[in-house]
Amino acid sequence: MNMNEKKKSWPVFWRIAAAALTLTLLFGLVFWLTLPSVSWLKKENPTETAMMKFRAEQARQKGRRARRLWKRVPLSRISPYLIQSVLIAEDDKFFEHEGFDWESMRKALEANITKRRVLRGGSTITQQLAKNLFLEPSQNITRKLREAAIAVKLESELSKKRILELYLNLIEWGDGVYGAEAAARSWFSCPAAALTLSQAIRLASILPNPHRFSALDTANARMNRKRRIIAARMLRRRWIEQETYDQALAEMGL
Repeated sequence: MNMNEKKKSWPVFWRIAAAALTLTLLFGLVFWLTLPSVSWLKKENPTETAMMKFRAEQARQKGRRARRLWKRVPLSRISPYLIQSVLIAEDDKFFEHEGFDWESMRKALEANITKRRVLRGGSTITQQLAKNLFLEPSQNITRKLREAAIAVKLESELSKKRILELYLNLIEWGDGVYGAEAAARSWFSCPAAALTLSQAIRLASILPNPHRFSALDTANARMNRKRRIIAARMLRRRWIEQETYDQALAEMGL
């Protein structure tokens, strides 16, 4: 190739690069504009979530009516023990990150690669809220990208307290059981505000798979190990006293 030919090739390269960049930016803009609005969640509460619709469709396909136990309560009417237990179990750095816990995601990726299957997701409470509110539980890359983008919007437009309140009121806690109030009444026949430490730890321990595990099961080694970890971290952070810790472990048979 002579010098004249080389000079002519540069404009072609940059035209292709510019076109690719333009298409990428256009795709990104379209992608962002198709995301659901979240600003209304500042003052309003959802009447139904994508997960609830998904469960209803699952039930319909099986020829039955979906069970739905759900009662929203403000954060002030949820036991502090449950709030703390869920934070430790699901998103230990919730009040420190801006929607993504990169260290947890790295550890989850390493664990999944080591075992050659998906064992851990590394999702934060914000990401889980985004998924439950707006998305079906598929594992394709487009859904994961939408989940991440919605999480960014939630963190930018809602307070941490509001995100946590929405999450605790919408998360599944069993077949057709949604939110802390329904969970407390279904599993322990009491309101969410009255949950004891041991009850709160049991509820937190079955997340994020309450269809597989039971809050009343005291024989499952995996659940018992998780419950000990939750209680120990609460004690180490001085959220609870030694006497309260000992009593909770005794009530859980640990």
